[in-house]
Amino acid sequence: MQGGKMGKRILIVDDSSIMRKMVRKNLESGGHTIVGEAKNGREAVKLYRSLNPDVVTMDITMREMDGFTAAEYIRTYDNNAQIIFLSNLDKERYSDNAKRLGALGYLSKHKTKEILTLLRS
Repeated sequence: MQGGKMGKRILIVDDSSIMRKMVRKNLESGGHTIVGEAKNGREAVKLYRSLNPDVVTMDITMREMDGFTAAEYIRTYDNNAQIIFLSNLDKERYSDNAKRLGALGYLSKHKTKEILTLLRS
């Protein structure tokens, strides 16, 4: 691809396999590579360390470890981690938390196309 940026290596974190599939399809259609999938925060932290992805799409409400906690662990390990939170939760209430964690963005799960726009910027 001349002039264009290469696709990113992405780790998808969501407790719903249907959601992971949807995000995967969307990202792959944008030329990105999915290097791994995790179904909770604990898996996400472990996979982040072994895969070193460029970007993580992170669900917030998950069993074992939620997305914000996982993001904190990941940021402790890698201060430059690029995390995009995907959630159906109230944006007003959680976007500050996402900002505090240095997230790239906070998007509704129903607007997965916006992830591609965010990754291009």
